[in-house]
Amino acid sequence: MAMPPRLPHLVRKAVLAKWERLVGLAIEAEEERTLHESYGDGYGDTSVVPQILQQKKNIDDILQTARDVEQTYPQVARILFEYAYALSQNLDPRSESRGVLQFKTGLLSIIKQTRGEKTDRSQDVYIIEEFYKHLKRNLDQLEDEDWLRRQPQYIQRSPEEWTEMKRKIYVTCQILNEVLDFLIKENPEMQRHVEFDSDLKEDLEKTAKKVEDYKPYNILPFEAPGVVNPFENSLEVMAAINTITLNLPDGYEFGADFTPPRTRNLDIFDFLQYGFGFQTDNVLNQREHLVLLLANSQSHLGSLGNRDSDASLKLDQSSIISVHSKLLENYERWCDFLRKEKYSNFRFQDSAVIPQPRLLFSALYLLIWGEASNVRFLPECICYIYHHMAYEICAEGTDSLSKNGFRQKSIILRDSDSFLDAIIKPIHEIVAAEAKVCNHGKSPHSRWRNYDDFNEYFWAPFCFELGWPWRLNSGFFVKPKQITNKKTSKFKSREAQDQVPLLLDRDQRSEPSQRRERKAGKSHFVEHRSGLHLYHSFHRLWIFLVCMLQGLAIFAFCDAKLNSVSIKYILSVGPTFVAMKFLQSVLDVILMIGAYRSTRARTLSRIWLRLIWFASLSAAIIILFVKTIQEQDSGSNSSTWFRLYCILLIIYGGSQLFVALLLNMPWLRRLTEKYFNFGPLSFLNWVHQERYYVGRGMYESTGDYLSYILFWLLVLACKFSFSYFLQINTMVKPTRAIIDIKNIDYRWRDIFSKSHHNALTLVSLWAPVVMIYFLDLQIWYTVISALVGGLNGARIGLGEIRSLHMLRTHFSSLPSAFTKRLQPNQPHQEFMAMRESADMRKPKLDARRFAPIWNEVIISLREEDLISNKERDLLVMPLNISTPLTTSSQPLTLIQWPLFLLANKVYVACDMAEVHKQANQDDLCEKIGKDPYMMFAVQEAFYVLRIILEYLLMNDQGALWVTKVYEGLEQAMHVRQLRNKFNLRKSQLRKLLDKAAGLTTVVIRESKKIDDLVKEGALDDKMKKEYTESLRKELLDFYDVVMRDFIADSELRNDAEGNYELQTAKQSGRLFSDLALPTEESKALVERLHSILTFKESALNVPENLEARRRLEFFSNSLFMRMPNAPSVRKMLSFSVFTPYYSEDVIYSPQQLAKENDDGISMMYYLRTIVPDEWNNFLERVYPKKEDREAKKALLKTIFPKEFKFKENEQPRKPEDLNEDVKLKLRLWASYRGQTLARTVRGMMYYKRALVLQSQQEGATVSEDLEQGRQYLTSAASQVPGVLNARAQAELKFLYVVSAQIYGEQNQGDKGAEGRQKAADISYLMKTFDSLRISYIHKAKVKTEGKEVTEYYSKLMKADPSGNDQEIYSIKLPGEVILGEGKPENQNHAIIFTRGEALQTIDMNQEHYLEETFKMRNLLEEFNESRRYGHRNPTILGVREHVFTGSVSSLAWFMSLQERSFVTLGQRVLANPLKVRMHYGHPDVFDRIFHITRGGISKASKQINLSEDIFAGFNSTLRLGNVTHHEYIQCGKGRDVGLNQIAAFEGKVASGNGEQTLSRDIYRLGQLFDFFRMLSFFFTTVGYYFTTMLTVLTVYVFLYGKVYLALSGVDQNLKDQGLSTNVALQSALDTQFLLQIGVFTAVPMIMNFVLEEGILKAIISFLTMQLQLSSVFFTFSLGTRTHYFGRTILHGGAKYASTGRGFVVAHIPFAENYRMYSRSHFVKALEIMLLLIVYLAYGASERTTLTYVLLTFSSWFLAISWLWAPYIFNPSGFEWQKTVADFDDWTNWLFHKGGIGDEGKKSWEVWWLEEQAHIQTPRGRFWEIVLSLRFFLVQYGVIYALNVVGHDKGFRVYGFSWCVLVGIVLTFKVFSMNQKSWANFQLFLRLFQMTVFLAIIGGVIVAVAMTALTIGDVFACALSLIPTGWGLISIAIAIRPVMKRLGLWKSIRAIARLYEAFMGAIVFIPIAILSWFPFVSTFQTRLVFNQAFSRGLEISTLLAGNNPNSNM
Repeated sequence: MAMPPRLPHLVRKAVLAKWERLVGLAIEAEEERTLHESYGDGYGDTSVVPQILQQKKNIDDILQTARDVEQTYPQVARILFEYAYALSQNLDPRSESRGVLQFKTGLLSIIKQTRGEKTDRSQDVYIIEEFYKHLKRNLDQLEDEDWLRRQPQYIQRSPEEWTEMKRKIYVTCQILNEVLDFLIKENPEMQRHVEFDSDLKEDLEKTAKKVEDYKPYNILPFEAPGVVNPFENSLEVMAAINTITLNLPDGYEFGADFTPPRTRNLDIFDFLQYGFGFQTDNVLNQREHLVLLLANSQSHLGSLGNRDSDASLKLDQSSIISVHSKLLENYERWCDFLRKEKYSNFRFQDSAVIPQPRLLFSALYLLIWGEASNVRFLPECICYIYHHMAYEICAEGTDSLSKNGFRQKSIILRDSDSFLDAIIKPIHEIVAAEAKVCNHGKSPHSRWRNYDDFNEYFWAPFCFELGWPWRLNSGFFVKPKQITNKKTSKFKSREAQDQVPLLLDRDQRSEPSQRRERKAGKSHFVEHRSGLHLYHSFHRLWIFLVCMLQGLAIFAFCDAKLNSVSIKYILSVGPTFVAMKFLQSVLDVILMIGAYRSTRARTLSRIWLRLIWFASLSAAIIILFVKTIQEQDSGSNSSTWFRLYCILLIIYGGSQLFVALLLNMPWLRRLTEKYFNFGPLSFLNWVHQERYYVGRGMYESTGDYLSYILFWLLVLACKFSFSYFLQINTMVKPTRAIIDIKNIDYRWRDIFSKSHHNALTLVSLWAPVVMIYFLDLQIWYTVISALVGGLNGARIGLGEIRSLHMLRTHFSSLPSAFTKRLQPNQPHQEFMAMRESADMRKPKLDARRFAPIWNEVIISLREEDLISNKERDLLVMPLNISTPLTTSSQPLTLIQWPLFLLANKVYVACDMAEVHKQANQDDLCEKIGKDPYMMFAVQEAFYVLRIILEYLLMNDQGALWVTKVYEGLEQAMHVRQLRNKFNLRKSQLRKLLDKAAGLTTVVIRESKKIDDLVKEGALDDKMKKEYTESLRKELLDFYDVVMRDFIADSELRNDAEGNYELQTAKQSGRLFSDLALPTEESKALVERLHSILTFKESALNVPENLEARRRLEFFSNSLFMRMPNAPSVRKMLSFSVFTPYYSEDVIYSPQQLAKENDDGISMMYYLRTIVPDEWNNFLERVYPKKEDREAKKALLKTIFPKEFKFKENEQPRKPEDLNEDVKLKLRLWASYRGQTLARTVRGMMYYKRALVLQSQQEGATVSEDLEQGRQYLTSAASQVPGVLNARAQAELKFLYVVSAQIYGEQNQGDKGAEGRQKAADISYLMKTFDSLRISYIHKAKVKTEGKEVTEYYSKLMKADPSGNDQEIYSIKLPGEVILGEGKPENQNHAIIFTRGEALQTIDMNQEHYLEETFKMRNLLEEFNESRRYGHRNPTILGVREHVFTGSVSSLAWFMSLQERSFVTLGQRVLANPLKVRMHYGHPDVFDRIFHITRGGISKASKQINLSEDIFAGFNSTLRLGNVTHHEYIQCGKGRDVGLNQIAAFEGKVASGNGEQTLSRDIYRLGQLFDFFRMLSFFFTTVGYYFTTMLTVLTVYVFLYGKVYLALSGVDQNLKDQGLSTNVALQSALDTQFLLQIGVFTAVPMIMNFVLEEGILKAIISFLTMQLQLSSVFFTFSLGTRTHYFGRTILHGGAKYASTGRGFVVAHIPFAENYRMYSRSHFVKALEIMLLLIVYLAYGASERTTLTYVLLTFSSWFLAISWLWAPYIFNPSGFEWQKTVADFDDWTNWLFHKGGIGDEGKKSWEVWWLEEQAHIQTPRGRFWEIVLSLRFFLVQYGVIYALNVVGHDKGFRVYGFSWCVLVGIVLTFKVFSMNQKSWANFQLFLRLFQMTVFLAIIGGVIVAVAMTALTIGDVFACALSLIPTGWGLISIAIAIRPVMKRLGLWKSIRAIARLYEAFMGAIVFIPIAILSWFPFVSTFQTRLVFNQAFSRGLEISTLLAGNNPNSNM
């Protein structure tokens, strides 16, 4: 019997399966090889345990323990390795899972190495026994505190380190216990031969159980009693823990399945976990969350008092109420909106289980939120879930959980095991199913439900039809149906008969009684892709502008006269107004299609009622107005219709005005909100404003309302004055003249214009005027906002300190300003300090407080290598400690200032004394006092010298001499006889200073010797004598100079040395022979005096680094700005910092640093040339000693080998071969100058450092020494009580969470060697910064019912004290997390791990500065400053940003200036006075509780929320939040530095704004804001991009209008009539030109320059920008924004674009630039150039060249900028070798046909198809065709202008031109025939082609010779057909399926390739010509890069030598 043939598709599947497995194995082998190459031979695949092996066993701990004991106990290690192998073998015997085989192989290799030749396994138990005895002895010692204290290393280690040592032993004991059980179980015979001591085994088991006391924890060790609890002294924390504890009565009966916790008391979280089935780690996480919230809330209120006992501590009720009200505020509003009973403060009766109901409900909400996963984006869904779960607790009767605590479970657990499966998973599944319909943003928004649709379903009462638990057969849970065809998979809504509800059993599905509901649609809004959304959302703006345009035009055409006739015409705005309102109501109906089913009935009825009302009203008003006009034209004197018309307008207008005042005026709006339920008011509100759950009550205070009204009245006054006088009024006369012209001689066949009063001529003239009318409001807003922002900035004090000179001048005021702004008010501490130091003045006290903070800032600058060691010493401020050195000496009461203020001042004072030697003492003091720091220097030198001398001579007779001399000086100064009694000549003073300096030099030198001897224990009397002799010599010299040269008065000299004892000591040689040994205090004073006396150079330029200057200047300036008073650290708001991370650079690898580009430029070379001073500072820090010279040279030779000559046999080392410590420092130094995660983490962790220092400073009394302010950085200092408490306080207030989405995959090696290196670098950051937490999404493969499925977990990691990764929480997720936009969902999964009342969002390209972190507690106080910001507390605090990438290149500078003007001046105005600031990104600070209960800090629906950040601001505003902006604190931010990066970023933002126009948030804000606030909102969001697009469209309209006038002949006729020169048109053109070249974009920049740098610097900077072609850049950016914004509105397809954040030093190939900008810029620029050429050729012939230039200069500038800007700003863009290589690359790309799997960057054909991918919908195809019709105008006009045509205006001329076009196409087909298809007829083909070519040439020659055809006609014809051909290609692309069916697609593609070649040649030829001249390349390099790198680039070319790429 014949075998049946195998089905082809089955064969293909089988083959495909085998092929996939083979490819998978190959890829795995390649990854293994790569890992071996990256990590060396030592890598054995055991460093990371595969996922499948991590699920059930602690293999990680076993391997770590084995590695720890491998050196000392190799046999124990061998046993452990074998045990790990056995476990892995049991878990995956066949090694099927990923990475298991490699892991086992590595383990086997290690076992073989440790096993040896012979292994006696019978001794394994004995080995373990002996090893445990050793561990037990060590453990007993560690548990003996007395023994520990006797150990010398006790102080050197922190308590955490000792605890970690004990934990490791317990873990080892647990593993040993497991191994022992395993050995006995596997080898029963072993127990017969070797017996394990039973007592020892029992002890081992007990010891192993103790590891449970060391469970990992986040901040509070709830279930880890074994660890050191740093919060045991925190009364608030202990009280919070006590408050949530349940005090059950004795003998309380628990459920059989409940086990009380062992290590802590029962609390409300245990009750909720048992009742509702929450995950254990979720409970742990939220328990800590709530406790910290309660503790911090209590700390704001004040102290709890003294602790009597731990159990007696309870929180104040007000702190509980505060937390509860914040958490459940949104829920209570939701209940009020739906009129449901609230279950947020239910009072239980007779319930012993729940003593604190508010805490119970708060905990319940947090537990729901913590486990909700993606459902957190649905805040009202969470309210719904909470409502039902709270009801179960509060329900009456015996079923209430509150009455059956720990005995009864919720009804949701009847069919499910957990809350996650029962409640969250069904919602997640339907959300995920709808997200698949999106098809990565390709499916229209109207076809699928996004997060907002699901959430808004719960805004209507019918949401309760979903029941509890979920009624899964409801329409809400119906999935869309998937339809699969051959090419794509699409989803559509199920029909009624196909609906299958989610999660229903088969039995349930088959029940006929089960009613199947229709699938729920979208809710309340549908995001139809249409540009009409701009009108729909902002209809009031467009109605206002259109009515004003109509009114102004009528007034102008009525000769600016008001009479009865003109008034009637002006009142025609009435019909316009109601007609546009009717249009709005029509759009309401149309744009709601798709949401009717899931929208509230009252909302739908409002829409239809408004439609009927405006239809009727508009009909009535229009009819009345028509009747009025007819009545007027009839000539009768009757005005009946006019009166009726006026009455109707007055009634309607009056009612509109009344309602507008009622709804917009704050004081009236308050009344309407208060009496909302009053029938008429409720009806008015309902009719005029849509009432949603959000957006109610969005009004501002009266003051804010009036301020932004005044702002807009000024803007509108400027706008309409300009529009009327310079645009509309000047068009009146030309318009009338054109209408009256009857004899225009059209060149072509006119169809419409001549018979309609030259209508098209009027359109061509008026169109650009009207468009500028609509867009110039943006211009006036820009100008006025810049002025207002500048004034606001000056008012708040910005720019007061903007130079080093100003910093020096104001420095003496900094301590008092610092104390006032950054120090909390502590009256008790201040009183104690003043009692201790009665002689201490307040300035001195302020200086003592200021000095530690200032010094910490300076130290951080040194650590960042921004300053050198010398600069650090000059900038550091003495601590101003007033402790006297001796009991007899006086303390120094002067303020000691940093040396950079005092340097050289003493010597300048000496010179001044010489110059003014005739002046008396008072005059001299006055002149010196003009420089206060000179006076400070002189006084400090004077008094410090005395203190030092008195200390050194305190046991010597010389002390009396010092006293006498100083008394004489003071007496002489008192009686104004200083000049008479002392010699103040310069030479004498210099000699005195030199001797004093010599004395200090000797003291310092000898002190160092003594210190060394003390350390060695070798200090004896001999060395003391040597010390005394050295100093005595200097003292005697100093004595002689004072007595002989300085003291001029003999009486004073005799008095000073006349003492008998002094004379006796001098004569006997005992003077200065008994000197005191130096102390730390005395050495500090001596070094200080030495610096003052020896530093003779000026320190005016210290610091030299510009970044260090900028930071110090801004910090100093900010101390004088208005900010809230700083609370103490204990009372400040707690906060977290949150950073999303995917796979960006963490720390640059050595390979990245050394890798060279084509020019031989490496990243290290680039960085060294960009920041040479920082590189030198780095070398000084790493190699501080002279002995390190060779090591430094070796480092330089390794990094920059080209700069050194090597010996013959010497090979340069690779960077990876460097010393590990130096290599790490080098990597970090480079990474801190890039946009890396390391830079971000370092900056954010400054918060912890600042909080610890501030807490220390507050904990110490003012009289204590704060010199150890930085000791918390060392482990030894961590045991100091003050430091320990400060660290604990900082832990309570701050946490940093990085959401590293794929960290688990990187760590597992799934992302290759590069990913594993990034994971290792992240681990290093965790180990370095103890408050850093890493959260990631873990994917685990598990087998369920025989199937392998993927489970998802949110995990939180930290570094344990040993530096290893430690898992804290692992919370299971309902499914895949990334359903929409990746970044917000990455944030959302990790936000549950954040803590505190505030949350600062930080992006991956940001950094922070230590000095700014000191102001964080001031900033957080803004949340409580409601009166300053209206009647609502702030919910988002905007923070100023500094763009730190501005120095990289000219483009980066332009971008940074543009960004800086927006994030400072722009946002300043948005916040005040406009009140429309949103969240534009990071580093804004969120009111965390407000936002986590309202949907989070961003939105995540695919595509529509592409600009995810700004939606947080929208959401906050709609939910009655308040967004403010603050500029006394700043955060660093990196920006894109290359043109392609910048274009990608701006394209993303523009696309995001295009999507925003479709969003419901924009619509609601546009509708619900009052009119003036709506104006602000529009022109600062989507309106900015819309007016930008209008600007470009104005160019097109203007040029097409000019081309129409030129080709039609109207232009010549107007010139003959004298109408061609029009002031209005010229004004319009000027406005357009200013917009194009970026002048108005630069206005905010100029104002920012003036404000923060001064007028002179502002002028210089602006001129520099222009010389560096900034206008070209801004004009180019105009095109980028226009293209992406317009395309997104038209077609969609917006997606997140990763711009890259690297250093742009590489040359971008021509082809890559062409691919990126061809459609967005090049095509449009060539079109503009074509129009300009046509206008030049066919315009009025008598027009002068100057007139043409004035009219078209801006358009030419636009076209040239768009064509060549990418190459002007391209590194090495005009280098000949690069140009040649670019040409080859471009031609290869252009003619490469491409194949399967090819990318667009390799083949033009692939790229061409990719560029058409956005044209998908019929609507998009239609608009593409319509827009392409414009290309036919040129052909139509030029054909009739040919000489050969003559005066023939018939259509046959136009038809003949199409015949010519067809002939050209056929000719092209002849010459492009495929050579392969004619392989057998090659000769015939070539002959035929030659014949055709000769025939064409001959025909043209004959036609020119024999007919009226001219050569010019030939070129003109070609010129006209070029745009026609492009138009046809565009139409063919739009109807691509039709073209393919007709078989024309290949021809279309061939012609398109020809066009691409033609366009590329136009762009390339000028580049090639300029590349011939070497100076062009040099000039361009200087233009693109900063000066340092430009020089470095030229030098590197010389150094390249044998670089193979140097001659390319």
